[in-house]
Amino acid sequence: MPIRLLSPEVASQIAAGEVIERPASVVKELIENSLDASARAVTVTVAEAGRKLIEVADDGTGIPAPELDLSVSRHATSKLFRAEELFSIGTLGFRGEALASISSVSRLTITSRVADAESGARLKVEGGISGKLEKIGAPIGTVVRVEDLFYNVPARLKFLKTDVTERRAIDGLLTRYALAYPSVRFKLTEDASVTLQTSGDGDRRAILAALYGVEVAKQMLEVSAAEEGLKMTGYISPTAVTRSNRKEITFFVNGRWVSDTPLTTALIQAYHTLLMVGRYPMAALFLEIKPEDVDVNVHPAKAEVRFKNQDRIFSFVQRSTRRTLLAYAPIPQVAPTLWGGAARPVESRQVGLDWSMAEEESQRSKVEGQSSAPEPVSPSTDFRSSTFDLPLLRLIGQIGQTYLVAEGPDGLYLIDQHAAHERVLFEKLMAQHDQKKIPSQLLLSPAVVQLPPAQAKLLEGQLSVLQHFGFDVEEFGSNSFQVRAIPALFAGADPASALRALVEDFEEDEAPLQNEIEAKLAGRVCKRLAVKAGQTLSSDEQRALLADLESCESPRTCPHGRPTMIHLSVDMLERQFGRRGAR
Repeated sequence: MPIRLLSPEVASQIAAGEVIERPASVVKELIENSLDASARAVTVTVAEAGRKLIEVADDGTGIPAPELDLSVSRHATSKLFRAEELFSIGTLGFRGEALASISSVSRLTITSRVADAESGARLKVEGGISGKLEKIGAPIGTVVRVEDLFYNVPARLKFLKTDVTERRAIDGLLTRYALAYPSVRFKLTEDASVTLQTSGDGDRRAILAALYGVEVAKQMLEVSAAEEGLKMTGYISPTAVTRSNRKEITFFVNGRWVSDTPLTTALIQAYHTLLMVGRYPMAALFLEIKPEDVDVNVHPAKAEVRFKNQDRIFSFVQRSTRRTLLAYAPIPQVAPTLWGGAARPVESRQVGLDWSMAEEESQRSKVEGQSSAPEPVSPSTDFRSSTFDLPLLRLIGQIGQTYLVAEGPDGLYLIDQHAAHERVLFEKLMAQHDQKKIPSQLLLSPAVVQLPPAQAKLLEGQLSVLQHFGFDVEEFGSNSFQVRAIPALFAGADPASALRALVEDFEEDEAPLQNEIEAKLAGRVCKRLAVKAGQTLSSDEQRALLADLESCESPRTCPHGRPTMIHLSVDMLERQFGRRGAR
């Protein structure tokens, strides 16, 4: 085929593909323009997850009427003049592609007025083709209205995710910018429902409370560190507050939200040896670096940056967060036992469960000659727990606040208390589920749980599924839910932890709750509520756990396939001690 120039229409759509991946990309570009225009209030309105409408209104400096038409042209920007400035960017947007790219794949209307103008101006652009500039009354600032996104690129439209997923992306974006700019009033309305609203009073911890609940916000640790040319502020979670993935780790560099793997790795390494495997911290950290020491022009959507001295930045983040963690290290406290008896020391706040009742049920089932639970369905399609009966074990004790030591007729057993308790809870819950009898326990007073907007959206349509598993949960205001009852099996557990266990582990593209394999859902809850490594158990609690594990159908592994125990046979021990010849 002959070489030829692309048409302006095709070139614009290709450029748009690099910058505008989804509705959240549009929101990001427009919000950053508003912040660069010194806006003190930003209002975002979305309909049908951004497919039908995205509108961003601000009270910033505005765009002069003669420049409106130029603003939607490619390579047009007010933030860059000379090539040298590429290496010292002080704004959030500079590529000159955002409005042009958005207007080429939507029906865009931009209305703006500057302070010294008597009236504003309006420009409509459809598929990259500008209409006639209109004079119109308008407040100072800018309103960009984007309708029918990707209407002229149906292939791009088909690649968008479900409405739930696209709304979660927008919610997560607004959440992060609200934390980064606490002095700006943000408001997000989705399908006529206000899902986020901040006061703009500069109190970042108040925003944390609005997003994640008061209890989580109170526990977040404040980070403040500085050295030559570097400054970092923000919040990180203590070791008692974790998530199952890295999604709640947020970094801003010079006011710009970035996805930087080395920064995330530095933070996670600061928690080394302090968290369980598979658990991650929450963080909202804001780095300030000399503009000439960071290149923000390495990604079309400005999502990545490149540091002049990456090793130094990595070390600074790691040392600063580790120092904060150690400074706020929890002092051992005295707390009740798991069933409310005598006090015992613990390292941190733990979930309590009524094991005394579980032990009585286990002993009763043994007397009747039957196991306490039928064979469970494994949550993994590639794994099926083998059924092995355990011999009767004699408890010796607990080591490292993590493992139980027991003696059997054929040697020594080391039992992982967390994995073992997961298995016990899982089989009990699945037995109740199979019998369609998951008893609930009413709470003396309902617990109010506040979730981030994205998680709240995910949970709203799944309340009937929760009821099936013994939860009684109802909506209670914006992004809040009231827990009236939880499964009786988890009596004594924190209702907020129980509810969050159901929503926090979902990956972005994971199927909705009702399409989950029910055993996978049960496994997720049991993993969250099982006792943790580092939790001291009394002798009675240790014996109760062993008795329950002995009565399980598949005691050798947790519901996720991890071994619950290691067996050291007498023969192996004798060989190690040289009683049967050389080792």
